[in-house]
Amino acid sequence: MTKTAPTIPAAIYLRVSLDRTGEQLAVDRQREDCRAIAKQRGWDVVEEYVDNSISASDARKNRPGYNRLVEDFERGRFRALICWDLDRLTRQPRQLEDWIEAAEARGLLLVTANGEADLTTDGGRLFARIKAAVARGEVERKSARQSRAQRQRAELGKPPAGVRLTGYTLRGELVPEEAAIVRQVFDRFTAGDSLRSLARWLEDSGTPTRRGGRWNPSTVSGILTNARYAGRSTYRGEDTQREGSWPAIVSAQQFAAAGALLADPRRKTNRRGTDAKHLGSSLYECGECGAKVYSWSGNRYRCKAGCLARSGAQVDAYVVAVVRERLSRPDLAQLIPHAADDTLVHEALELANRARHRLAQIEADYDAGHIDGRRYAVASDKARAEILAAEREQVRLMSGAGPASVLAAANPADAFDAAPLMIRQKVIDALMTVTLHRGAHGSKVFDPDTVAIEWRAGAPDA
Repeated sequence: MTKTAPTIPAAIYLRVSLDRTGEQLAVDRQREDCRAIAKQRGWDVVEEYVDNSISASDARKNRPGYNRLVEDFERGRFRALICWDLDRLTRQPRQLEDWIEAAEARGLLLVTANGEADLTTDGGRLFARIKAAVARGEVERKSARQSRAQRQRAELGKPPAGVRLTGYTLRGELVPEEAAIVRQVFDRFTAGDSLRSLARWLEDSGTPTRRGGRWNPSTVSGILTNARYAGRSTYRGEDTQREGSWPAIVSAQQFAAAGALLADPRRKTNRRGTDAKHLGSSLYECGECGAKVYSWSGNRYRCKAGCLARSGAQVDAYVVAVVRERLSRPDLAQLIPHAADDTLVHEALELANRARHRLAQIEADYDAGHIDGRRYAVASDKARAEILAAEREQVRLMSGAGPASVLAAANPADAFDAAPLMIRQKVIDALMTVTLHRGAHGSKVFDPDTVAIEWRAGAPDA
C-alpha cells in the first residue's frame, strides 16, 4: 500500500491598503491567485489572515491580521506562507529579514502568487531583499515629499492636509459645538482650573479627543499650547509666526494668558499634573535659607534643605486671615494689578503681527532671489526677535488677569475664598511675600510672629 505524503499546512496573507487611485488589487483577486498557488503545490490552506486599509510601510501601525500571522507561525500552525506580492506582506526591511531568516533557519516555505519571489531559493531571497530596500526607499521619499508639502502649507497659512484639529473641519472651518468646548477649556484654565480637573471635565462630558483616546493633562495642554486656536499657522507643533487662513477660536490675548499660566513656576513644580493642594507650596519662603517651601508629610511645609517644618493648616489659616482683612479695606484698588490694559495688549499684538508680515516678506524676497542668504539671515533673525519680544510683552501684560478677577468682585474677600488655588496663590504673591521661621521647640501653640509678611510696593500695611 502506497503511503500518501503528508500535506504541508499553509497560510495566506491578504492586504489592501487605502488607495484613492483605485488601482489596488482586491482581496478576492489576491485570494484567488494565492489559493491557486497552494493547489498547484499541494499545500493545505489552514488559515487566511486579512488586513484592510492598513499600510505595510509604517512599522508603528497595528495590523491585527499580520500580528496574528506572526503569532500563529511562532506556534507552528503553518509551514508555508503565500502572499500575492512581498509588498502585501511588508515594506519594512527588518520585518522582511525576519521572514527570510524563518525561511533559511526554520524551513518556512514563502512564495508570492505573482511569481516574483520564492524564499525557498537563494535567488528568491536576494530578490526579496532588493525589492524591500527599493520599496522602503520609495516610502521614505514619499514621506519627505509629504513633509515638504505640509511645511509649504504652513508657510502659506493653510491648515495641514489630512489633520483635523478639535474645533475645526479638515478644511479649517469651525465646528461650532467643538469650538465652544475649546473656548471653555481656555476660559476655565485662565480662571484657575488645573489641567487634571479639565481632563476630568472633558471625560465626564463625553467630549472625544482628536485621536479617540482619553483626556489627560497632556492632551489638555496640547490644546492650550496650540497656536492654531489663536489663528496662527504651525508646523510640527511649532508656531511659524504666520497668520492662518482659518478663523481663530480664542483671541491672541487669551492664548497669551494661558501661556503665562502654563509657564508659571508654581505649576512646573507639580510634575505629575495633579491638582495642587497646598496654598503655600512653592510660594512661601524659608526664613533660614531663603528657598521656597513645599508640602511634605501630609499638610506640612519644609524647604529642600530641611531647615524647618511647619504645620500647613496653621500657617495657611493665618495668611488667609491677613489677606481677607487686607481685601476688605477701602484702598483695595492699590493692592492687585488690574486686568491687562487692552490698549497695551493690542499694541503688543500689533507689533507681533507687523513683525510676522515683515518676516513673510523677507522670506518671499529670498525665495524670489531679491536678497542673498546673508541679508536674509540678518533680517529674518531680527524679525523673529521682535516677534518673541512682543509675545513676551503680551504674556507680561496678561499675567495679572487672574488676580484682577478677584479685585473686580463685589466682595473681594469672599471671591478670594471661592477662587481656584492658583488664583489665590497669585493674589497672595501680588500682595506680599510670606517667610516662615522656626517655631518654639516643642510648642503646639501657633505664634504669628514666626510668619513674616512683607507687603509689596503698592500694598502697604496701612
